[in-house]
Amino acid sequence: MCTSVVRLKPSAPSLWELQVRFCRVTLALALCCVTASLCVAQDHDVLCSDGSGSFQAEFHTGVTVQVRAARTGELATRTCEATLGWNKDSLIIATNVSQLDVDTFGVDLGLGVPVTTFQVKKSGNECCMEYQVYSLEKPPRLLRTVTGGDFFSAADTDLDGRLEIWTNDAAAAEGFENLGPAELDSAPTIVLRFEHGELLDASSEFQPYFDREIAGLRKKLDSDGLRDFKSSDGKLSPNASFSAERLHHLRGVKAKILEIVWGYLYSGREQQAWRTLAEMWPAADVARIRAAILNARVRGISTQVNGVSNARPGNRQKRVQIFDAIGESASGKLEVTPPAPIICFVALLWWELQTKICCNQSCFWS
Repeated sequence: MCTSVVRLKPSAPSLWELQVRFCRVTLALALCCVTASLCVAQDHDVLCSDGSGSFQAEFHTGVTVQVRAARTGELATRTCEATLGWNKDSLIIATNVSQLDVDTFGVDLGLGVPVTTFQVKKSGNECCMEYQVYSLEKPPRLLRTVTGGDFFSAADTDLDGRLEIWTNDAAAAEGFENLGPAELDSAPTIVLRFEHGELLDASSEFQPYFDREIAGLRKKLDSDGLRDFKSSDGKLSPNASFSAERLHHLRGVKAKILEIVWGYLYSGREQQAWRTLAEMWPAADVARIRAAILNARVRGISTQVNGVSNARPGNRQKRVQIFDAIGESASGKLEVTPPAPIICFVALLWWELQTKICCNQSCFWS
């Protein structure tokens, strides 16, 4: 989302600082829909939550998007709505929902046309968001809907010119083995990408990411805790003859083992996932929990994709080279000369010709 991008702290800057700051804001708005990490806070802020927050933008095709509080007559409610407009027509994307967010606007996700993507959470009690992809043609068309993640974030992760949609399989993990959100660090990560109009699971291309997550989880486990869990029945029902403290500890160990197994499974290493499960789980309960993991996955996002990416990890397209314009080299010089303010105005002019955008009442246009 773009809310945090346009908020500037009050100060008395110089003309240069104003130019640079305005450049940063403008470029951030222009890139908002290309790299989600620039616009999405870690705590998953959204553009509209319970009627609070708004967003408005216009694409060069003449299609507008508006997110705001839903109305009853002239009165705003504590719910959200989103609409797409063109000429004198409009299309309601969602109304009277708990949360609404625009993840991308004016990008090609691999569907051959510029799109905008909405995240919709119908009520605060639901675990998951619905991800809706609309074309920015006249009239706009719903191209794809994905459900089951608690948040979606599109980004060109490896700067190869293709956007991935990062989310997690919250629907598959919800209530799994009666583990609560406080016990699971997160639901299993899944990475999606559109190629030639087909939605693919591209998670296996990002195994280094999953390996880092797995390594972090392994560090939180100790040999005593693993040994203690392996001597249990694996189910850890509330009626088990454990003290409350030991049960809490064992459930924490169980959750981390599941997240490790998920990390291998969702990154395309199924055999390694089952080997890890056999090593860490009580032997008498392995068959039951393996079947439960597979059954839960059927409820999730994996069943909504058209296929799995066949690209091998590390077999990437040529990356965009990034030069360091901040840190000095051993010679005391920067790798590149920092851009002059004029570049800001060139970028601004291009942006103004393409898009008019408003974020929480702060607007930028020509």
